[in-house]
Amino acid sequence: MKPIFAKSADKVLRVLLVVLVALLAAAVGLGSWLFHPRQTEVGYAPVQPVPYSHKLHAGDLGMDCRYCHTTVETAAMAAIPPTQTCMNCHERVKSQSPALAPIRESYASGKPVPWVRVHRLPDFVFFNHSAHVSVGVSCVSCHGRIDQMIEVKAVEPLNMAWCLDCHRNPAARIRPPELVTKLDWKPDRDPQKLGRELVAARQISPPTHCSGCHR
Repeated sequence: MKPIFAKSADKVLRVLLVVLVALLAAAVGLGSWLFHPRQTEVGYAPVQPVPYSHKLHAGDLGMDCRYCHTTVETAAMAAIPPTQTCMNCHERVKSQSPALAPIRESYASGKPVPWVRVHRLPDFVFFNHSAHVSVGVSCVSCHGRIDQMIEVKAVEPLNMAWCLDCHRNPAARIRPPELVTKLDWKPDRDPQKLGRELVAARQISPPTHCSGCHR
C-alpha cells in the first residue's frame, strides 16, 4: 500500500518542532527581558502638576537638596517639601506665573500639591535614606544627575540585584558624607581606593541577608 506521507515528512516535522520550541523559548526570554524591572522602571518620568525643574533649582541656582528634602539625613523618607517651602521664594519670585497656580492654590487652601511619585519601592522593601546618606552614599547613586533634569525620571532600576551589587561593593559608591549633595563632585584620586578607605574608616558593612531590606 502506498504511504500517505512522503519519507521526508518525518524530517520536516522534526525540524518544525525544533523551530517552534526555539521560537517559544526566544519569546519567553524576550518577554522576561522586556518586563524585567531593570527595563520597565528606568526612564519613568510622569507629568507633574507643576513643571518643577531640578535643573533650574538644584543646578543653575545651586540649591542644596536638603532645603526641600529636609528629612533625608534623619529619617527613612526624604520628605516631599510642603507648599510653604515653595512659597518662601515664590511669594516674591514669579508670584503671578500661571505655571505656579497650583502652588498658590495649595498654599491658600492648605491642601498639598498632588505630586506624582517617581521612585517607588515595593511595600515589602525597607529603605532608609538617612542610613545611606549619613555614610556617604550620594543622591547621584540612586537618582542620577538630578540637578541636570528638567523633568525628573528614574535612571536606575532599584531592584534587588541592583541594591545587592552596591551592598557587596559599597566602596564604588561611597564619598565623604559632607559631599553627598554636591552632585557634580568628582574624586581627585582613584575612587575605588578612596571608597575602600572610607569604608574601612567608618566600618561600613551593608547587610546582604534578607532581613536587611525585608522586615
